[in-house]
Amino acid sequence: MTAARTRRLTLVGSVLGAAVVALDGTVLTVAQPSLRRDLDTSLAAVQWTSTAYLVTVAALLVFAGRLGDRLGHRRVFAVGAIGFGAASAGIGFAPGIGWVIGLRVLQGVAGALLQPATLGLLRAVYPAELLARPIAWRTSAIGLAAAAGPLVGGALTARLGWRSVFFLTVVPAAVAGVSALLVRLPPSAEAASTSVPGSGLTSGLDLPGAGLLGGALAALVFTLAEVPEHGPSPAVCLGSAAATALGAAFLRHERRTRHPLLPPAVLRGPTVAPALGVLLTASAALFGTLFLVTYFLQDVLALDPLACALRALPLALAMVLAAPASAALARRHGPRRTVTAGMSSLILGTLLASEFRPDTPVIMTSAAFLLLGAGFGAVMATATTAVVRAAPPGAAGVAGGLQQTAMNIGPALGVAAATTLASGRPPAESLAPALLTLAAAAATGALLATRLPAATARAAPAAAAAAAFRDGER
Repeated sequence: MTAARTRRLTLVGSVLGAAVVALDGTVLTVAQPSLRRDLDTSLAAVQWTSTAYLVTVAALLVFAGRLGDRLGHRRVFAVGAIGFGAASAGIGFAPGIGWVIGLRVLQGVAGALLQPATLGLLRAVYPAELLARPIAWRTSAIGLAAAAGPLVGGALTARLGWRSVFFLTVVPAAVAGVSALLVRLPPSAEAASTSVPGSGLTSGLDLPGAGLLGGALAALVFTLAEVPEHGPSPAVCLGSAAATALGAAFLRHERRTRHPLLPPAVLRGPTVAPALGVLLTASAALFGTLFLVTYFLQDVLALDPLACALRALPLALAMVLAAPASAALARRHGPRRTVTAGMSSLILGTLLASEFRPDTPVIMTSAAFLLLGAGFGAVMATATTAVVRAAPPGAAGVAGGLQQTAMNIGPALGVAAATTLASGRPPAESLAPALLTLAAAAATGALLATRLPAATARAAPAAAAAAAFRDGER
């Protein structure tokens, strides 16, 4: 198999895998009311169809990335993609809400295997200097799937019922898994994935560290998911305490263990931490803003869900176009300027949305969504590329797991913050103070962007980082 064909198949699998996960999340939101009526269950139980998945994914992402580094991203991706599709099909046939929640947990396991591997595979087959474009296409696919989800999910649910939205992802997930199985990575890439010293499946995997980090992240995501519905309840306080205690125990363990879950070569670089901070703050600002603006459009402007989705369509279109454009901008102007410009656009969009009123013209709401989508698309593509490029090939899965963790925690954090800030106020009055705070959070991300490289790095530093990683593992 030629190198060009290997890259094409890898890109197809990575794009499909990322799009399937994004599509699943958005279509479920639309289908939940119908699911609740059909299964005659409570609102709290229906919410667990989302919470169970989010908690499972958050707990396993970094460990799944490390597993891909050890066993090979191609195998882990194939298992994750096929497992995700199988769980989706199972949910479509589920006889009750308990089955749905249980299968969503299994889908979360598959999603955790799948998501870091979409980036690990790209890092394995593309030279570091060519990574920006495939990651940009992956970002565009996520934006397109997220935009299509409410429209397609709404149409399917209205005509065929909620079960049909889960069957929607079965074929794309299977195609993504088969594409990965057809790929034959070059020997150098296979070696990068599997050459970590040690014998046996679990050697060097740091299972205690994975358990501590997974528990901390699961407790954190559970806490953030509970805030919008229950506020500062005892469960939220207990979850916060558990996340803090487990996080502290994880940091202590990592300093003492011989084979840490997070390799020092990944964390010591000057790029990874700022890029992750940018992704966290950008996603928190965007999703917190969208959460409040959606309530404003539906409760104040009295738009139905479909009209609301159409009103927000400029965001998705801008994101789809901005991601590939950002690859060219980063190549010419460097990641620092590109991400700073993207964060500036995101801040302006948030500030413009804070001025929404009942008589706000459509052109103003469209402009806000355009700024939000363009900024987030550029930031997500460029910062993700910075994270994956900075990691040596043998730690690309961990880097991908960290990127996906930031992209899972950020939205939950943004929605929790938005809910807390808007609590006790009518939607029309709560928008401005809450969005101004979210814009300030995005400004923090813009400051972090100034620590990114001024110019695109060359291949030599990546090779040096790979050597440092192998030395560290010994």
